[in-house]
Amino acid sequence: MFLLGIDAGQTATKAALFDPDGREIASSRVAARIEAPRPRWQERDMEGLWRECAAAVRDCLGRAGVRPAQVAAVGLAGHGDGAYLVDEALRPVRPAILATDSRAHFYAETVSRSGSAGQALALTGQVPFAASPASLLAWLRDHEPDRLARARWALFCKDWIRLRLTGGVATDPTEASASFTDVHNQEWSSRALELYGLPEVAGLLPPIHASAEVVGEVSADGAEATGLAAGTAVVTGAHDVDAAAIGVGAADPGRLSLVMGTFSINQIVATAPVCDVRWQARAFVRPRQWLHMYTSPSGAANLEWALDRFGPHRPDGSPDHAAALAEAARSDPEAVPVYLPFLYGSPHGDDIDAALVGLRGWHDRGSVIRAVLQGVAFNHRHHVDALRERFPIDAPARLCGGGARSLMWSRLMADVLGLAVELSDAGEAGARGASVLAGVGIGVYADLSEGIARTVRVVHRHDPDPVMTDRLSVTYERYQSVIKALLTLR
Repeated sequence: MFLLGIDAGQTATKAALFDPDGREIASSRVAARIEAPRPRWQERDMEGLWRECAAAVRDCLGRAGVRPAQVAAVGLAGHGDGAYLVDEALRPVRPAILATDSRAHFYAETVSRSGSAGQALALTGQVPFAASPASLLAWLRDHEPDRLARARWALFCKDWIRLRLTGGVATDPTEASASFTDVHNQEWSSRALELYGLPEVAGLLPPIHASAEVVGEVSADGAEATGLAAGTAVVTGAHDVDAAAIGVGAADPGRLSLVMGTFSINQIVATAPVCDVRWQARAFVRPRQWLHMYTSPSGAANLEWALDRFGPHRPDGSPDHAAALAEAARSDPEAVPVYLPFLYGSPHGDDIDAALVGLRGWHDRGSVIRAVLQGVAFNHRHHVDALRERFPIDAPARLCGGGARSLMWSRLMADVLGLAVELSDAGEAGARGASVLAGVGIGVYADLSEGIARTVRVVHRHDPDPVMTDRLSVTYERYQSVIKALLTLR
């Protein structure tokens, strides 16, 4: 018996098969095809996403060499926010809008600068950003009213995949809390819709089911596309950051988890919502728990951008990560330029760009790569320092995401944060978290705690080097000074 986890991020869709003890039997990933038809726009074809997902699942099952009937249940995770609209026939109204899209920045800024920001924070646990449903649905109302009028449901990424897999419409508390739920009772709020001037979209909001609830089964069409057996149980699933917290075993109150991916994600679970304009207090997968996420689109994707453009490359033209990190390791961490990792956005507002400051003739490619690694780590520290002001963090942080695959980069994170960092055996943390939810849904695990205890194992720990932490703190001060200087140029 096996559990399948699907994790649809913004750069790739992953499918991984696990046994009940969380051991990965096989996995597959298919790169996402993202379109940028205009400045600030980030979109994807929804049917193309489904084909990518189906291909990943079919390939994963083939690699595992298991019979479809041996897969007992499917769990889902996907990137949060954005907009996936479908019509009455459950077909896409338009291309999906991703969480890295910033076309609706004006709507977010309007809320932030108005007296409604405080109301939004107190009611929903957050102030909208450009890709929040509150911002995007307002943009669609004003710029694409015909398409919005055709919409029957406003879904999230994983909800669209579940719709194609099962034919059913639903979402879960972790995703519903992106804009329109009351942070205290974790249910849809008419007051929130009125606050954002969107009472007319109330009918687009899907029913909310628990993340580990079985809400459907693989349909005949879903089975034909994916190779799964028709009738296989499918649970509601969760936002990928919640799934990642489960997948690395950081689901208890007070445990910090970090995701080094497209986004810099820094999050901690608590038993009461702590509202602060800097982060989002959203529903966690357990009732009456909240995941506090301080995030920015300023993560490990910066390294991919740098290597794509500047190398080193393998003979086939793909980035050579091992060679790049070896070059970076030879550079003095205090003698490299300062890099601001804001290619796709920042936690300091929409008007500050990525930058490389202090570049001199003696710097080489390794120096620049090291600067990028440090810049991403420094951005994580900015987020973590804020969370440390309001939450006690006394346990090691759990790290996952693409950046966690590098021992050099994960050690750098420990030194920059001055905090022990642990790595789990999860190759695909989000997919494993989704599979644990599937296991809870069908009774393989009595509850989430048992599922985590059975499936998560720590395989590496970095304790911070006090000397290196002190040296990097000096460089971090330079990083902060550059940000402050550039913000004066707005």
